[in-house]
This record gives sequence, structure tokens and C-alpha cells, in this order.
Amino acid sequence: MSTEINIGFLLFPNLTQLDLTAPAQVLSRIPNAKIHLAWKDTNPVKTDVGFSINPTTSFNNCPQLDVLCVPGGFGIGEQMIDSETLGFLRTQSKNAKYITSVCNGSLILGAAGLLKGHKSACHWIWKKYLHKFGAEAVDGRVVRDGKHISGGGVTAGLDFAFNLASELAGEEVAKMLQLGLEYEPQPPYDCGTPIKAGNELVEKVLALQIERIKKIELNIEQASKAI
Repeated sequence: MSTEINIGFLLFPNLTQLDLTAPAQVLSRIPNAKIHLAWKDTNPVKTDVGFSINPTTSFNNCPQLDVLCVPGGFGIGEQMIDSETLGFLRTQSKNAKYITSVCNGSLILGAAGLLKGHKSACHWIWKKYLHKFGAEAVDGRVVRDGKHISGGGVTAGLDFAFNLASELAGEEVAKMLQLGLEYEPQPPYDCGTPIKAGNELVEKVLALQIERIKKIELNIEQASKAI
């Protein structure tokens, strides 16, 4: 008899929906996988692009997860200091086989005290804050440290998902999923990292987000003092 694989994503307001939906699309196709989108209640949750995603379960009703995944986005600030969210992550992490994140979702795991002494990927804008939670920031699309697996910024969630699929169901299944989803990226520009993009483009991107960054920095300081 097949054993169900419970894969759960933290869903929260103003998250970057691709951080969640991209890996969920891949992982949902693993044999016997069941995807759970967990939030405090089951009311629709608005994402950063304006449309909403419906939770499939509340924190209280969520089953024990085999894979706990935290996506990122500009909504991380509130979650890093939310006792209910952090409590859910701590409880689930105790028996989860894998504790994972995409983009700056790793900072929420850090705020929950789940990254102390571990290596982690993170979006390039946010990786410098990981040390505040006792974690080591590592450049990479996917970083593995024991049962901790993390993806870098946003689109790295796809690479992360195929790596995790291989862990859960084997390399052959992961290859079949990659082929089935025709994952063969050919970006129009070679500027997907700060090094490749150059300082001028980096500064322009940072300038667009500076107010949001400053606001979340306050949450980071508060969260780092609480663990």
C-alpha cells in the first residue's frame, strides 16, 4: 500500500506567489504526494500580484508534514514576528523529514529558530540577514544541509523542486517531471545574479525596493532579538 507524502507550504499575505506555486506544481506530480497550503484560517489570502490563493487547511487542522516549505515575499516581515506562524513552523519541524524554503522565506525559518547552525540559500537582496539567526548564507540555486533544503530567489524554486522531487521519489521520477513540464530555461538576458548584472543594474533594483527593505529590516531586528 502506497504511503502518502504530505507536502505543506506556508501561505501568508503578500507572499511572492511564484515562490509557492512553482514548486507546488512540480511536487504535486510526485506519486502519492498531497499538497497542503496552510494558513491561520481557510479564507483566501492575497498574494503580491493581487490575486488570492485559497488555503487548503488551517494551522490547527494541518496534518503532520513530511515536507515543510516556507516561500518568501515582501510579506515576510509580519510573519517573522507572528507568534502563531512561528509556533506552527516550530511544531511541524519537529517531525518533518525536510525543512525547506524558497527565496527569503528562509528568514521566516530563521525567526522560528530553525536555521541555527545551518547553511541556507536566499534571495541576493536578503541573504546578508541570515547571520542574524545563526545561519550561514550560501550562494546557490539550491543548498542542501542535512534535512534542510533551500532555494535561492524566486525562480530558483523550480530547481529546488526538482532536487526535492529526486529526494522524495528518485532521480528517474524527477527527470520525468522535468520533461513533462518541459523545463529547459533559456532566459533572454544573462543578468540573473548581481555579479552578472553589474553594479548599475543592481543599484536600480535596490532603489525600487528601498522603502520595503527598510520596513522589513525593522522586523528582522525585532525577530533576531527574540530567538
